[in-house]
Amino acid sequence: MFDEEELLACCASPAWAAAVARGGPYPDRAAAEAAAMAAFATLTWDDIAQAMSAHPRIGDPPKGDSTEAAWSRREQSAARRSPELVEANRAYEDRFGHVFLIFASGRTEDEIVAAARQRLGNDEATERRVVAGELEKIAMLRLGRLLDALE
Repeated sequence: MFDEEELLACCASPAWAAAVARGGPYPDRAAAEAAAMAAFATLTWDDIAQAMSAHPRIGDPPKGDSTEAAWSRREQSAARRSPELVEANRAYEDRFGHVFLIFASGRTEDEIVAAARQRLGNDEATERRVVAGELEKIAMLRLGRLLDALE
């Protein structure tokens, strides 16, 4: 169905990509999506942090011509490097020690900035759960694009 390299463009966690690839081929889209979600549920914070390292700071254009970079540019097309976003990113990174990760598709820059500011009030455990959920949404959107290409 797809190999680990293709899956790493969806989520840069080698553990996730290996688990999803190992489970295939899948009989249908629903089975592939269910396997991807199940694999995501097994990830440790280290796996999630590794996957996040592939994500540019929101508002900074992704570099390169990889599939992942192209998808990232598309997903955060509304986010520009405004002073408000730069400040929200800085405050978030100072507070949590990693980039602010958000499912940006369909969100305005104002919504992204507001979410970053709101999440500054989270404790570490809560924010890790939020980050994992945002990463999963991004991975599932991208997996959907892979599956669409197979149909």
